[in-house]
Amino acid sequence: MINNPSREISDSSTPVSRAIWAALQTQTSNSAKNFITKMVKEETAEALAAGVDIGEFSVGGMDVSLFKEVFESSRMDFILSHALYCRDVLKLKKGQRVVISNGRIIGPLEDSELFNQDDFHLLENIILKTSGQKIKSHIQQLRVEEDVASDLVMKVDALLSAQPKGEARIEYQFFEDKHSAIKLKPKEGETYYDVVAVVDPVTREAQRLAPLLLVLAQLINMSLRVFMNCQSKLSDMPLKSFYRYVLEPEISFTADNSFAKGPIAKFLDMPQSPLFTLNLNTPESWMVESVRTPYDLDNIYLEEVDSIVAAEYELEYLLLEGHCYDITTGQPPRGLQFTLGTSANPTTVDTIVMANLGYFQLKANPGAWILRLRKGRSDDIYRIYSHDGTDSPPDANDVVVILNNFKSKIIKVKVQKKADMANEDLLSDGTNENESGFWDSFKWGFSGQKTEEVKQDKDDIINIFSVASGHLYERFLRIMMLSVLKNTKTPVKFWFLKNYLSPTFKEFIPYMAKKYNFQYELVQYKWPRWLHQQTEKQRIIWGYKILFLDVLFPLVVDKFLFVDADQIVRTDLKELRDFNLDGAPYGYTPFCDSRREMDGYRFWKSGYWASHLAGRKYHISALYVVDLKKFRKIAAGDRLRGQYQGLSQDPNSLSNLDQDLPNNMIHQVPIKSLPQEWLWCETWCDDASKKRAKTIDLCNNPMTKEPKLEAAVRIVPEWQDYDQEIKQLQTLFQEEKELGTLHEEETQEGSQKHEEL
Repeated sequence: MINNPSREISDSSTPVSRAIWAALQTQTSNSAKNFITKMVKEETAEALAAGVDIGEFSVGGMDVSLFKEVFESSRMDFILSHALYCRDVLKLKKGQRVVISNGRIIGPLEDSELFNQDDFHLLENIILKTSGQKIKSHIQQLRVEEDVASDLVMKVDALLSAQPKGEARIEYQFFEDKHSAIKLKPKEGETYYDVVAVVDPVTREAQRLAPLLLVLAQLINMSLRVFMNCQSKLSDMPLKSFYRYVLEPEISFTADNSFAKGPIAKFLDMPQSPLFTLNLNTPESWMVESVRTPYDLDNIYLEEVDSIVAAEYELEYLLLEGHCYDITTGQPPRGLQFTLGTSANPTTVDTIVMANLGYFQLKANPGAWILRLRKGRSDDIYRIYSHDGTDSPPDANDVVVILNNFKSKIIKVKVQKKADMANEDLLSDGTNENESGFWDSFKWGFSGQKTEEVKQDKDDIINIFSVASGHLYERFLRIMMLSVLKNTKTPVKFWFLKNYLSPTFKEFIPYMAKKYNFQYELVQYKWPRWLHQQTEKQRIIWGYKILFLDVLFPLVVDKFLFVDADQIVRTDLKELRDFNLDGAPYGYTPFCDSRREMDGYRFWKSGYWASHLAGRKYHISALYVVDLKKFRKIAAGDRLRGQYQGLSQDPNSLSNLDQDLPNNMIHQVPIKSLPQEWLWCETWCDDASKKRAKTIDLCNNPMTKEPKLEAAVRIVPEWQDYDQEIKQLQTLFQEEKELGTLHEEETQEGSQKHEEL
């Protein structure tokens, strides 16, 4: 009998509880039963409250003196412990009643609800028939002592009843498996697991399953049968990759008994001629970056490598993910801002809530963190109403989240508008929220200057975003940057997608920034698990160019220009930054129509695109300008992601993802067409218009398929001069690096990041 009192515990409020406990401690089973039956009557409680002596309720056969001795000396500690058990373990409110049988909790019972002798008999029969008798027979076969067997039955039954009910095991019987199954027999004379796998051997799932089964075979004794469930016809080979699962059955040691460096992925006996790319598939909540390799991991020709290709990766951040909803509307509060930090540093990282599923993500590391609404309009208009999946009570003022393992942490937050803010629009004009230091996370060693330090005259800086992957495109990127800097006197800040930059580029960029006096920042965002995933790296990069613009940049950035890595700029980009978009969230340059010999390749002139555009231009994604304030205000990011989610399920849609998506959404998210001279491309534009070109893009030519380096030297006279200037700077950087004379700011940047983390 467990006590769960509804009132404060005292001598006067607990005589019945203490009397029952004393009877159970001192009397025979029959006497205790008869006494307890008498004690639980309402008139007994009323009599005790009126001052009647407890001895007046004794029954025949009781040892009254022993009972009264224990009753009068009993303390209330056991009742207090019972009450705590009910609150913390059984999760009951004060005074609630339940029946516990072999670990099963029946209740809480309503105040008017009876649980009588018939109910107990029924409960006993159910338990005996469903599990009790079976467990009892097994324990009897083990010849367990009788005084231990009863408790053992209870414990085993409680453990089994707590397990989720799964489907019954399916026995696979194949008529003919001589050539379509792999069979591994278990060790004889030992208990073994029977493991059956049914796979299509040329799928990505099979790639992942095979190493898991191999490791499992080293850990347990098992009978393994792998049945090949192949497709009868294939138009193309589904797998175009080699795969290794970094998993070892046990910790490994070196010859001197120290820990080995850790599990590694080895690719041995690889074909030499194909072009390989090295990618990592990581858990959803991990942000991993390459930190050490001299090789171009996007372009690996093994026949040109003298030794092995080695790369080292580092787990940089763990993600805290969440979903947020307004309890009044049931909808996500689009644009709501959260901060994540500690008591000492409340805004270590920040983010915005998407309208898509109310999703948000924050970069963090192991430790205890506090989630808050960001100061400003978010905190002025909303309050946190409740939260699930966190590590603090649902009604606590501070939402505490503890990251103490490498698994995904996903929380749910419900918010409510404050009473006097019910009619306020979170994204209304006239806010000054952008003036504060949003996304302070970028101070974590990304650049020589921290975000909050560049708030001065934000309108007098040119923000340029670009992406690159592989050493060749990083070479183009450095030349593009130099061409921008050579043609403007306005301060420039470059923004690079960190996810795919090489260690070589990340090491060199601080040195280049100091020499040419520009600012830079590395931004990153993990592709959300709920958004349709791309598998090819090029398509993933295209996705980052368009799908996450509202959450990728800090709010201090009102406008940015995207410039492709393989472009050469010939004018002051301040002119494009100040270009009037006439209320559109972004502006793109239309494809040229003047090179007539390419008419057969202009796919947008016929079919779906001609019908969809209805006379409008089809725009190229190599250069564009984005008004982020307008972009966020009209939820352009949410609309683009929603359309992408629907179209991307079809492999024949969005063949040029970063280009097709905004052109497809031109009716919902308008595009301002930039003057044609802002982007000249030899593939589509005639030679006569080249002299007016403000930027030159090295577009691929589907007719000639000319390599980019050859095209750059032939088309852009100044390209080689820029290339030589960068090479000289790289040589100087290597010399200073080898001599140990690099400026302290560059050499300490990486270590500073780790100190802050």
